[in-house]
Amino acid sequence: MSLEKISEQLKQTELSGEKKMPPVELWDPPYCGEIDLQIKADGQWFYNGTVFKRISLVKLFASVLKKEDEEYFLVTPVEKVKINVEEAPFVITQWSWQDDKKTIMQLSTNLDDMFLLSKEHPLQISEQGDLCVTVRRNLVAKVHRNVYYQWVNFAKEVTTQQGIALAIESAGEQFVLGYLE
Repeated sequence: MSLEKISEQLKQTELSGEKKMPPVELWDPPYCGEIDLQIKADGQWFYNGTVFKRISLVKLFASVLKKEDEEYFLVTPVEKVKINVEEAPFVITQWSWQDDKKTIMQLSTNLDDMFLLSKEHPLQISEQGDLCVTVRRNLVAKVHRNVYYQWVNFAKEVTTQQGIALAIESAGEQFVLGYLE
């Protein structure tokens, strides 16, 4: 299985008029093995040890990324190949207030996915202690350290069942950044 073959299949899918975000959760093609594609912790994509230079190609492959159990795959309607993801497939690199009242946060990933921090896209603390936000399906983005520090600047101390936490609010929801000892 080659990256070129997957790319060609995806281009054919795009030409057929399907939606911008393919319905990979509906596809169940046969497993075709593993390819040497890695998504590093900083969000960079590598193929055979070489960094992807074309962001459009990365975005194309990210659109067909699927997570099953704890493994990641690129999926087309006719085949599925396993790839390696170090921590999370995306990184939250930017954020801004969506409104003047500063009640709704818009987030952006390293691949320009944009969405609101909300119940549909919650902020959670991973088992490893990293802050992650659900981007789509069961795929998450790790919060970049710079974004985290910006959030800490205006976070409020709140009392929870787990103890005193630093939390932020967006879209009527409260999200914990971490707990104070």
